[in-house]
Amino acid sequence: MGGAAVSSLLATPTPTSRPRSVSTTTVPFSVNLSTAAARAPRLLLLSRRPRPAAAALGVSDDTGVKMAGSDIVGNNDLLIVGPGVLGRLVAEKWQEEHPGCKVFGQTASTDHHNELSNIGIIPSLKGSTFPQKVPYVIFCAPPSRSDDYPGDVRVAASNWTGEGSFVFTSSTALYDCSDNELCNEDCPSVPIGRSPRTDVLLKAENVVLEAGGCVLRLAGLYKIDRGAHFFWLRKGTLDTRPDHIINQIHYEDAASLAIAIMKKGHRGRIFLGCDNKPLSRQEIMDSVNRSGKFDTKFQGFTGTDGPLGKKMENSRTRSEIGWEPKYPSFTEFLGLDS
Repeated sequence: MGGAAVSSLLATPTPTSRPRSVSTTTVPFSVNLSTAAARAPRLLLLSRRPRPAAAALGVSDDTGVKMAGSDIVGNNDLLIVGPGVLGRLVAEKWQEEHPGCKVFGQTASTDHHNELSNIGIIPSLKGSTFPQKVPYVIFCAPPSRSDDYPGDVRVAASNWTGEGSFVFTSSTALYDCSDNELCNEDCPSVPIGRSPRTDVLLKAENVVLEAGGCVLRLAGLYKIDRGAHFFWLRKGTLDTRPDHIINQIHYEDAASLAIAIMKKGHRGRIFLGCDNKPLSRQEIMDSVNRSGKFDTKFQGFTGTDGPLGKKMENSRTRSEIGWEPKYPSFTEFLGLDS
């Protein structure tokens, strides 16, 4: 996944496996839990028309990217570090808005390079050298596969021209709120030293802000077959308190917000991405059970201890960026009343 995965890993107890290619198309009917993950890569490739011409623009190998007739960087060219679920959605929307632009995707391995080429992303390995800097960069790779995450972010920033925009996707876990407190863009961040997981993100954010880029702190990312609800559904029961508050944002909305921020061209700012409809774990899974979109039922939460969470609110980000989510809440995404 991409960075998008960053928010999910810290804000919700989702699995920590490396990002996989999954379908970005909303599944309108029931989701078979045992086969959804296996079908997803094929669904992604079938859902979009291949763009072999774009794939021919660059060829990657173990030593870096070799540019073939594309060494002239365009005004709208984009580098995506970590083109997982979120990064691919950003690429798709960016290409729709900027026909003819080049989109580069930098990955930690070559496992999905063919898939990336088929959807118009020019793949390269982490550590590749670009002959020229690009005007737009989004970093959405998770820290889980990096030995020096802030260093990786610094390298990405070095590939940015300083024009356009540089956006780093971070996590709402960095806001120092708890016990169901209301939390917005003005709330303080957790201090360095509280935990290794938050420290690595805070240090990466500092690299971005010092370079003049922007940070987008995202709540828990989800779509029909990915997110906290899907993880819990596969578990059946969970030994955790049901009234813990969860904040969420759909993958498509996270992508559209990231693009809206990039288009504004702000410098050194922190923005917040959420749907403004925080729900308890119990409310989320009650909605899942009522929706009829899944082939099994969640049995329940059995815990009584633990933190209560926080209630994220991003009205300032929405007003300043001029953005509203496609999915106003998780319940409405499932086709239920809010």
